Amino acid sequence: MLTDKLAVLYEGQGDSLAFQQLADRLGVPLRNTVQADNLSEPFFLSWRNGCLKLLDRELLRKGGLTVDIDPRNGEQRSWPAPKQGALAQALGRKTKTVVDATTGWGQDSLFMFRMGYQVSCIERSPVMVELLADGFHRLNQQDWMQRLQLSAPQLSTGNAIDLLATLTTPPDCIYLDPMFPPKRKKSALAKKSMVILRDLLGDDTDKDQLFNVALQAAGKRVVVKSPDDAEPLGGKPSESFSGKLLRYDVYLKV
Repeated sequence: MLTDKLAVLYEGQGDSLAFQQLADRLGVPLRNTVQADNLSEPFFLSWRNGCLKLLDRELLRKGGLTVDIDPRNGEQRSWPAPKQGALAQALGRKTKTVVDATTGWGQDSLFMFRMGYQVSCIERSPVMVELLADGFHRLNQQDWMQRLQLSAPQLSTGNAIDLLATLTTPPDCIYLDPMFPPKRKKSALAKKSMVILRDLLGDDTDKDQLFNVALQAAGKRVVVKSPDDAEPLGGKPSESFSGKLLRYDVYLKV
């Protein structure tokens, strides 16, 4: 239950009505900094510096986590960026449309979008939907987006297992990045964003079912991102492409 884990935190900046509306949409309490010593929830949502941010108790005194709309280190800032690297290889040269069925923080969706793919996003966590919607809104306000008359990826809310089955036009590729159980020995390199996401939402226990539905709904291929030491989600893939500490398994439709 989100009500046990999450609250919206009003820190005295901005219109409190927006915070109350966010709390109402999520069905969670609205707290304020006056209650800081008595906050029982481990996670919070709050607007800071114009961005909706997810916080835990450690981050209450720091910046917080938000959907980052800027290119990651090593990614080109031009649009469209060159289709190169392991992810582009896995997506395939003829792929144009991609559905990211497990959007999460949206970093892979945004990377594919910047490479010129037509990307649609599905996310079932109401918390991540709010963070993604905020990030995509900020993306649409960017000068380069408006100059090129581009729109951020379409965002659908709900369980991808249900939504993929309703697609009227099969996308060229369905992209899956489910949360795998953590290694027995926790990595010191585990990203804070993924640690919080796992603590808040848990593992994806239905990823096998999701894969089967995705394989039915995809037009040409399913690409699964996984840790480099994980068993392939759909059995032996048609081909695989490796990145740093991860792997993209490709399952071609026959």
